[in-house]
Amino acid sequence: MDIKEKLIDEIRKQINDSIDLSKDYSDEEIREVITSEVFNASREHYLSISEKKEITDMVFNSMRRLDVLQPIIDDKSITEIMINGPDTIFIEKDGRTYRKDVCFENQRRLEDVIQAIVSKVNRTVNESTPIADARLADGSRVNVVLPPIALNGPIVTIRKFPENPMTIEQLIEFGSITEEVAEVLNKMVRAKYNIFISGGTGSGKTTFLNALSNYIPKDERIITIEDSAELQIVGIENIVRMETRNANTEGKGEITIRDLIKTSLRMRPERIIVGEVRGPEAIDMLQAMNTGHDGSLSTGHANSTKDILSRLETMVLSGSNIPLEAIRHQISSAIDVIVHLSRIRDKSRKAMEITEVVGYKEGNIQLNPLYVFEEEGEDSQKRVLGKLKRTDNKMVNKLKFKIAGISDVF
Repeated sequence: MDIKEKLIDEIRKQINDSIDLSKDYSDEEIREVITSEVFNASREHYLSISEKKEITDMVFNSMRRLDVLQPIIDDKSITEIMINGPDTIFIEKDGRTYRKDVCFENQRRLEDVIQAIVSKVNRTVNESTPIADARLADGSRVNVVLPPIALNGPIVTIRKFPENPMTIEQLIEFGSITEEVAEVLNKMVRAKYNIFISGGTGSGKTTFLNALSNYIPKDERIITIEDSAELQIVGIENIVRMETRNANTEGKGEITIRDLIKTSLRMRPERIIVGEVRGPEAIDMLQAMNTGHDGSLSTGHANSTKDILSRLETMVLSGSNIPLEAIRHQISSAIDVIVHLSRIRDKSRKAMEITEVVGYKEGNIQLNPLYVFEEEGEDSQKRVLGKLKRTDNKMVNKLKFKIAGISDVF
C-alpha cells in the first residue's frame, strides 16, 4: 500500500470513529469533515493542493458515491464500464477497449457499491438472486452478476448514455444513415408506421430509437415501457414512463413488461414504445400494434432482418401455444418496417438495412428491402466507406402515408 492509499484508509477510519454516519449528514457536511482531516494529515505528510483535492474526492467517493467508479462514471467520453471482479476494470472509449489502472480495495467494497446501485432503484441482488438489471441516476444501464454464478468475483457492466440524446443530425454526421434515409424515416414516424429496430449487442439500438422518437409529433401521448428506464425522449410533454419491478424476497410483487403493456392499453396511448422485447411480452406488443396503436416503436437483438423475425416467433412461442402460422400472421400485420443496425469491423455503428414487411404468403413472412448498406472500400485509416443505397423495390404498403397526407415518398 503506497502513502496515498494509506492516508485515504487512515482518514476514512478517523471519520468513521469521530462521527455517527447513521445520522442524516448532508454531502456538504461530510465533505467539510473530510477536508478538515486531509488538512490535518498534510501537517505530517506534505501534500500539494492537487493531492489534497484528489484525496478528499477519493475519500468522499468511497463514503457517499461509488468509490473508484465515480471518476470513471463522471468521464463523459467513456461509453462502457466492465468490472470483472474487484481487481479488473475495463472501459470502452471512442470504440476501443482499455484496462483502467484502478481497482477496488477488496471484494467486500465492490459488493457494497453494487448494493448501493441496486437499492436505489428497488432491485435486489444476492446469492439466491445473483443476476440483476438496474440503472444509475444519469440513466446509465447496469447489469450485475454475483458469485457463485460469476467465478471471478462480482461482475458489473455499465452502459453509459450521452448526457444529451443523440439526434438524427448527429447520426447523419457520423455516417450511420444518409439525409435521404432520415427524411424517409421522418415521414414513416409521422405517418405512424410500426417500426422495429434490430441489431446485435452494442449496435446502437437504444440510441437510434431515441433519435427516431424526435420525429414523433409533440402533441401526442406516448407511453414508454422498459426493463430498466434508459430512453431519453425529449420535447414531448404528454409522456408516461414505466419500468418493470422484480419480485420481493417472498416471490411476490413482480411487474413484467407484459403487465405494463396490458395496462398501457387502458391509458389512452397514441404510441407505445417498448425499449426492448426479449421474451413472452412479444405477443402483447404485436397485439397492441394490431389493435389501433399505430406508430409504435421497439427494439430487439438479432444478427439480421430475417433473424429478428425468427426470434420474435420464438419469443411468442415461449409464452403461448399459438400456432406458428398464426404468429407469423401477427408479425406480418403488426410490424411495418424493420431497421437493422450493426457494429462493423471499424467499430462504427451503421444502419445496414431498411426493410418493409409486406405480408404473409405460402408459410413465410414477405420482406421488401428498401435500403441496403453497400460497402465502397476503406480509407487510409481502415475506416469502412459506404452508405445505405435505395434498392429497385417499390414500397408496397403506402396507405398510412396517404391517410397522414404525406406524399412524395418512394
